[in-house]
Amino acid sequence: MGRFHPHADGTMHRHTDNHDHDHDHDHDDHAVPRDVGDHSGYTATGTARIEVLEDILSENDRVADANQKDFADAGVRVVNIMSSPGAGKTTLLKRTLERLGAATRVGILEGDIATSIDADQLEGYGAAVSLVNTSAGFGGECHLDAVMVRSGLARLPLPDLDLLLIENVGNLVCPAEFRVGEHAKAMVYAVTEGEEKPLKYPVMFRAVDVVVVNKVDLLPYLDFDLDKFLSNLKAVNPGALIIRASARTGEGVAEWCDWLLGQAGGTT
Repeated sequence: MGRFHPHADGTMHRHTDNHDHDHDHDHDDHAVPRDVGDHSGYTATGTARIEVLEDILSENDRVADANQKDFADAGVRVVNIMSSPGAGKTTLLKRTLERLGAATRVGILEGDIATSIDADQLEGYGAAVSLVNTSAGFGGECHLDAVMVRSGLARLPLPDLDLLLIENVGNLVCPAEFRVGEHAKAMVYAVTEGEEKPLKYPVMFRAVDVVVVNKVDLLPYLDFDLDKFLSNLKAVNPGALIIRASARTGEGVAEWCDWLLGQAGGTT
């Protein structure tokens, strides 16, 4: 992402490794305002922190745009699937691959901090699978960013795919903040997580196009108010499609796959 150096006023400026080209514009021409949160508590370094974060996100967006161009050139549609750890993304993906079968050419980019456990589970279902461990060269990041995704794309036959599903690292915060070039964002939410999560993690719930409410087969055994959760979700993201599902029993998987095929331009 380039090199940062501090100025006397406490701000930082980024230089990219290929920044020796001639130009007659100043650096502010490239600036895109981003909401990077409130750093006013850092009285000595707040301005520097904001500039660094803005540069990181701007560089990520540049690579995300490059990823999306590659997707367009290959004619593949991409869905970024996010959730907390243990919500059931991988099990839902297995059921998805079973249902879509050979009629839709699917690739999986699997993101995990460590191990190939989830990627291994997805082998043998007819999909090309590329694993990105964020601890391997990325510092153990709690999300996939555009650069990480780009590294995984080199191991996928993009021109031979209709649909690429990105299984992001399990986390309710960071994955929603980083574009990776996707065309749509989906969230898998488990009813075991509590009704208040849309209010506590609004960035994630607000960012997605569809919420798969998973593990509904457990509702009879839980003290969970589904109506309250749906009300909280609507308050944060009234436009999100809601699919009630159980990856274990198969409930809702057909509706989920129909939504995916709609993204890919296909039909069941």
